[in-house]
Amino acid sequence: PFEQFFDSARQERRWMPPVDVKEDEKNYILTADLPGVDAKDIEITMEKGTLTIKGERRSEKVENEKGVHRVERSYGTFVRQFGFPNTVDADGISARTNNGVLTVTVPKRESEQPKKISVS
Repeated sequence: PFEQFFDSARQERRWMPPVDVKEDEKNYILTADLPGVDAKDIEITMEKGTLTIKGERRSEKVENEKGVHRVERSYGTFVRQFGFPNTVDADGISARTNNGVLTVTVPKRESEQPKKISVS
C-alpha cells in the first residue's frame, strides 16, 4: 500500500519551459529557463517568420529506483514557437546558454529611411 501511493508520482511528465519575450530598439530577446538541458540538446530554427526552440531534458538515471518516493521534476522533449514580423534579420539570430538560461537574440532589420530627392 505504501509503495502504491508513490507509483503515480514516478511517471514522467511533459514539461514546457517558461519563456520571456522582450523587445528593445534593435532586438527581440527571448529568455528561457532550461535547467538540466545540455546545449547540444537544444535546436533553434527560423522558418517563414516562426522561431522554433526544440529540446529535451533527459531524466537522470537512478541506480536503485526502490528508494525513490517522489518525482516532481518534469522531463522529456519540448517545442516552443514564436511568430515574428518580416522585419527581423534571420541571419543575425544568436543564442547562448548560461547557468541553465537560454537567451536568443533576434535582431531587427534596420528600417529604410526615406530618401530625399532634390529638385533642380
